[in-house]
Amino acid sequence: MDLRKIKKLIDLLEESNLAELEIKEGEESVRLSRNVTGVAPVAYAPAPAVAAPRSAEPVMPMQSPVDAATGGRASPAETGSGLPAGHVVKSPMVGTFYASPAPDKPPFVTVGQTVKAGDTLGIIEAMKMFNPIEADASGTVLAITCESGQPVEFDQPLFVIG
Repeated sequence: MDLRKIKKLIDLLEESNLAELEIKEGEESVRLSRNVTGVAPVAYAPAPAVAAPRSAEPVMPMQSPVDAATGGRASPAETGSGLPAGHVVKSPMVGTFYASPAPDKPPFVTVGQTVKAGDTLGIIEAMKMFNPIEADASGTVLAITCESGQPVEFDQPLFVIG
């Protein structure tokens, strides 16, 4: 991809209120993402998931499907936040969470499944773009805190990996 095009995309991102921009031309793609300081890092495909800035407001964790089915009874291994103890994967953006690549396809992961760092856990649709949510730690999926098709916020817990 031409460097002049990339510079124009950076200018476009700076002039707009967009947080992220991804362009694909054939096999090449460029993803620009704005961080807290306003500097837009440039990442070339395949681009890793970019952590979003922390929200100033506290985010209330959503009830997991397991908690909903059991009436919300916490197991002894759970922490005070209502999530099982383990590594929490949080939403890097605002959008709509999808657990599978298509409505008729099986989910990317299920509770109890073993995942490796880099495995796709789900996707978030934001502004007609589908962004993969990847595991940043290896382990077993202990909890999935939202349902497919549900809107999610910045820093909202999505998965717990133990």
